[in-house]
Amino acid sequence: MFKRGAAALFAAAAAFIPGLSHADPFDTGMNTLWEVLWHQSGIPTRLVRWEQHELKVSITGTNAAAYRQHTLQALRDVAAEAGLQVTDVSDRADGAQAADVRVQITPDSTLSDNEPCVTQLHFKTESRLDWVEMQMREGDARRCAYHEAMHVMGVRGHPEGPTVLSYFTSRTEGLQPLDKAMLHAWYSPRTSGGMTPFEFLPILADELVAILPDRQQAAQSRDRYLARTVDEMQAFAEGRADVPMIVKRSGKCTEQGVRFGRMEMSYFLGVAYQKGATVPQDAAQATHWLQRAVSLGSRPAQTRLSAGAG
Repeated sequence: MFKRGAAALFAAAAAFIPGLSHADPFDTGMNTLWEVLWHQSGIPTRLVRWEQHELKVSITGTNAAAYRQHTLQALRDVAAEAGLQVTDVSDRADGAQAADVRVQITPDSTLSDNEPCVTQLHFKTESRLDWVEMQMREGDARRCAYHEAMHVMGVRGHPEGPTVLSYFTSRTEGLQPLDKAMLHAWYSPRTSGGMTPFEFLPILADELVAILPDRQQAAQSRDRYLARTVDEMQAFAEGRADVPMIVKRSGKCTEQGVRFGRMEMSYFLGVAYQKGATVPQDAAQATHWLQRAVSLGSRPAQTRLSAGAG
């Protein structure tokens, strides 16, 4: 059922998104998965996720009882794909303080029409989630629940394409095949918190290959896509290419964000060449990209270079 759903999903995308009528199904899906790894400000992100098996959830605020079960169902559906459990602690006296996920239903007069729901991830290091705060206006709580539940799991981007995370989808109830693929990759035994995009990208790609009807063709497309993405990101890190178009369409991309993004991408390329992640191991290339990251102000790149020198 999952594979047939994915095939239908890409056929629908090709019909409604300009330029996709002859697109490779793998490329169509992978573009969406890649865009998930970008913050709207223009910064590529590391993988951050929960490390415990159980998530305690508290739901409070305006008429919270009316939205409690729907919100819990969205969180449970998302958590189930990640192999996690959700426990409702809303009725506990210390529920709001004890909860890992703190959901607040707000009056419609709060937040904004452009951002009627928002999730803030709290972590000491960009690897492991400590706690999460979700806010949804009462009038938007039902349509926001699945979108924000994906963010609760650490998935930060707002990609184009058939996913509940997209700003440009009319389907807000339930998870689509790409949403499930993201979560399976995010919480795969192959992944760990703090992974850079090039360490994580092959795992995302493998999850997509697994749900497409023609796995052999998808596997061939996979290798071409990864090589092309590395080339594009080297150009981005050098200032010769831009962030993904969907990031620009978010309206939240900033010059400062893009500058920081080029620094981060230089660092990520250095790590990729050091570890042989997505690319072959190449000490010279690793040093080149780490030095570029240092020149742009990256302290992690300086630390990694110093460790290599020692």
